[in-house]
Amino acid sequence: MYNGGQAGLTFWSPNVNIFRDPRWGRGQETPGEDPWLTSQYAVSYVRGLQGNDTKNKLKVAACCKHFTAYDLDSWNRVKRYYFNAVVTEQDLEETYNVPFKTCVIEGKVASVMCSYNQVNGKPTCADPSLLGGTIRGQWHLNGYIVSDCDSIDVYYRRQHYTPTPEDAAALALKAGLDLDCGPFLAIHTQGAINAGKLRENDVNHALGNLLTVQMRLGMFDSPEAKYKDLGPKDVCTKAHQQLALEAAHQGIVLLQNNQNLLPLSTKGHHTVTLIGPNSNATQTMIGNYAGIPCAYISPLQGISSYVNKIIHAMGCGDVRCNDTQKFEEAEQAARKADATILVMGLSLDIEREGLDRVDVLLPGHQQELISRVADASKKPVILVLMSGGPVDISFAKYNPKIGAILWVGYPGQSGGLAIADVIYGKFNPGGKLTMTWYPQEYIGNVSMTNMNMHADPKTKYPGRTYRFYYGPTVYSFGYGLSYTCFKHTIAHITTNISIPLISSKAPKNSTLSSKAIRVSRTRCESLSFEVQVDVENQGKMDGHETIMIFASRNGSKKHLAAFEKVHVSKGGKKRVTLNIDVCKHLSFVDRFGIRRISMGEHLLHIGENLKHAIMNSKSAGLVDSSRRTREALRERRREHACCKRWSPGSMGGSRGYGWRTTSRTGCGPRQRGADCCLQLRLAVFVDDGWPVIAGLIVG
Repeated sequence: MYNGGQAGLTFWSPNVNIFRDPRWGRGQETPGEDPWLTSQYAVSYVRGLQGNDTKNKLKVAACCKHFTAYDLDSWNRVKRYYFNAVVTEQDLEETYNVPFKTCVIEGKVASVMCSYNQVNGKPTCADPSLLGGTIRGQWHLNGYIVSDCDSIDVYYRRQHYTPTPEDAAALALKAGLDLDCGPFLAIHTQGAINAGKLRENDVNHALGNLLTVQMRLGMFDSPEAKYKDLGPKDVCTKAHQQLALEAAHQGIVLLQNNQNLLPLSTKGHHTVTLIGPNSNATQTMIGNYAGIPCAYISPLQGISSYVNKIIHAMGCGDVRCNDTQKFEEAEQAARKADATILVMGLSLDIEREGLDRVDVLLPGHQQELISRVADASKKPVILVLMSGGPVDISFAKYNPKIGAILWVGYPGQSGGLAIADVIYGKFNPGGKLTMTWYPQEYIGNVSMTNMNMHADPKTKYPGRTYRFYYGPTVYSFGYGLSYTCFKHTIAHITTNISIPLISSKAPKNSTLSSKAIRVSRTRCESLSFEVQVDVENQGKMDGHETIMIFASRNGSKKHLAAFEKVHVSKGGKKRVTLNIDVCKHLSFVDRFGIRRISMGEHLLHIGENLKHAIMNSKSAGLVDSSRRTREALRERRREHACCKRWSPGSMGGSRGYGWRTTSRTGCGPRQRGADCCLQLRLAVFVDDGWPVIAGLIVG
């Protein structure tokens, strides 16, 4: 609403592209690599901007961008303006399009922005199957489609996709584009009409979509509009600045805390040395595409508010850290302190729109500075990383002189105070990583232009993101520690659910227990079940815990199925209810781009660590009486154990069967996450030619 007097009522945000490659400079604008998490972020973001007016009114118009398969800006001489993203139907449906679909259908976003790149040889802003077919035809967008700035000019002049500018203008409008960010349509649309390449009807259709959104925004209403006079006074209030601090608090991830080095005590650490190119950062903290902050609190200012004496040394002139001239000064400062804090990382000089990284290492001589300061320090040091994307800090992770590591992202205007609050224990960190932190070796073997998500053993392609990559990581998706200790107990899980199908063409009394059914043929409405988890804080500090449920099938990699963040006071307990949508979370996409629900075994994993084992127990709520299905299910029940802590107990199943488990996260020196799992089994049968029913069985 406020950006130096220059803002309007249309905000081209959020960026919901998948953070596919850790080198991407704009990854910092996104919520991470997981499609489901990104989808939920998109819905919340859009509803927060637009409001939930039941009469179709908009506070402002949000825009989900950049559709689709856009996650490369400038890498190894490949630029987004020329890049053709070769994407399989499977990856498009399973990964790249998921956040946009959710943004339109559930978020009710007012606009979608198409991207610069081509997808499979066609510019996205000129592809009728993507714009008119998918966004409008399948998802039913109630709003307008806009190009990324000068995208039409890009595919005409740079990609040479059309012979004339009039052809380019006609192609965009007929494909379903409504608005051009740039002058191209204003200059060439009339010429396209005169040449018979475009009808006025096409222009009128686009205009209607634009005017409808303007009406919903109240641009034709009385000048006494409700939000007309909002300005700086409404943004920079005490409550809103406190919200900025809270956002920074929540985003900090504790990656390492050996021997419980953190939080520091103000009584035991009288002199603190603060070192690093980001130690006094201000603008760096707000990252890409930021408005005008109300005020900055740098790390130096934040930490100074906790200690009487602070020694400050930059160590490097900037984050590029191209020389070592100031290293000795930093080492001397570290020798004088009771505690040493290094604030290192990246900035927009290293990663931003139009600038992708070539590796995932710290820039210049930063690694050397960290190691030398750690060696010089009397006690283990604290490493704070400021960055948008992942960094390979394996050297620091395994350095015994580095006791604690915090990743703070780009924490915003109050980032310095948030960092200090975490270091000194005023706030207990509970953030989790939303992207995989790969080792540099991975980056050296994977081209950024390869859009494939799935691993391919034949070509030794390792795959991308935690959902498809099987190799070693520096830190995994969902990782994050706490100062306290949480205990998880499975309180309740639904043991039976029927899945009615739309199609009834299957032969009478046939069994489909080893197959997969199309989601499009399934009645997905309200097809879900609940998992209730009790979270007990057994530590000495209040804290936030994120319950994450992952699903997997037939030996596949896990994927996020549900999550919920909860605050639990020390000594307290809370029950968290998580909903598992069968069609969304127990489905997969085949190589033809068709989403299906696999019959057979499904595992639910609660926590960041998982074990691919099968519980040895009786099935509860068996729904199929056919001999063939019973034999198939019996064959699947092996003498394996899943989570040895499991024990029989009643959880309200239809036959009184159920299991409970206790699992700890954040406990002990390594503070490992939970490692329990539930097995789900699906069986399908046909009853007298009527729609197929599939039973969801906990086994």
